Amino acid sequence: MSERILIEGNEAVALALKLIDPDVVAAYPITPATEVVQKFAEYVADGEVVTEFVAVESEHSAMSACIGASTAGGRVMTATSSQGLGLMWEMLYIAASLRRPITMAVANRALSGNINIHCDHSDTMGARDAGWIHLFSENTQEIFDNMIQAVRIAEHPDVRLPVMVCYDGFVISHAREVIESLSKEEVQSFVGKHKASLSLLDLEPKTVGPLDLQDYYFEHKRSQAEAYKAVPGVIEAVGQEFGKAFGRSYAQVEEYNMDGAEVALVALGSTNGTIKDVVDGMNESGKKVGLLKIRAFRPFPAELVRASLSKVKAVGVFDRSMTFGGWGNPLFTEIRSAMYGTSGNGCCCGPCIPILDRVYGLGGREISMAEIEQYADEVLAVAKGEQVELIDYIGVR
Repeated sequence: MSERILIEGNEAVALALKLIDPDVVAAYPITPATEVVQKFAEYVADGEVVTEFVAVESEHSAMSACIGASTAGGRVMTATSSQGLGLMWEMLYIAASLRRPITMAVANRALSGNINIHCDHSDTMGARDAGWIHLFSENTQEIFDNMIQAVRIAEHPDVRLPVMVCYDGFVISHAREVIESLSKEEVQSFVGKHKASLSLLDLEPKTVGPLDLQDYYFEHKRSQAEAYKAVPGVIEAVGQEFGKAFGRSYAQVEEYNMDGAEVALVALGSTNGTIKDVVDGMNESGKKVGLLKIRAFRPFPAELVRASLSKVKAVGVFDRSMTFGGWGNPLFTEIRSAMYGTSGNGCCCGPCIPILDRVYGLGGREISMAEIEQYADEVLAVAKGEQVELIDYIGVR
């Protein structure tokens, strides 16, 4: 039975882990994800799960242990953040290349230097090409729900890829919100029993992680890319099944007030909640502004983005990370790439719809509703033919 409870974001991750009761959790605590490991360790100590908890000496070791446990046939989960994710870098690629269905919660936090423990998306954006599926969460309810769905997505026989469930550090990780929890029986029924695709503990001979030179490496990378083709359909199907079971459906993207919108804003994570309030206020005053919330960043839902944004006259993207030396930043470049070649107004060879990019919130700096509205007004001005900076910053001195 569902139960309404007041809970922090990190505690919601730990609760989801408890209800899933995986075979192995290997983790090393790091701010602002420390509470996940701390709380789950309490569940283990109190005998509330049968999970084998492995307290390792580093995040590199954590992911190494997860890969080993998964390859031995276990259902495996972990959690990390920022520098911890960076220390896993080598193993992130190996986990994806070996098609290990590991689920990992990532409390998004700035990467040093200088030392900063607060939110931006530089950690997971740095890992966006490692081969993992990325799901972003707007609030604590979505963290809880995404963790449960991620297990189904990762372990789907057509997918078999690792999943990151991303949520904004401190903004959500340490904020208390009321969520609809679920019973262990409901969660266990939804995720089902783990069916390993392989187990090194079986006696049948097999090779894992061999030397892979010119003869076959390219083909193996191609096969890894092919696995991604099934992911969008699985994300949608699992999200709809979750909705039928528990009343909260999920998709790769969420349109908010997009019907009749003149311009659209696009964002990831918790900022979407604030943008929704701004959009409501602007529409009440006659300004037709919509929001496209990206939930599944990897694989990037290009067709859905194109279908949604082709209906508006201009787009404003929010980026909470930077691509140093690049022209534009991570979410912007994905949006612009998806829209490139969109026909309209006689244009067939370039992005016909103006797309703006604004970096905001680095290192946990807050963004106000007034700043969001000011940016939306800029996008409206561009839709009317005015010239503004395409790539700029919000709230930087």
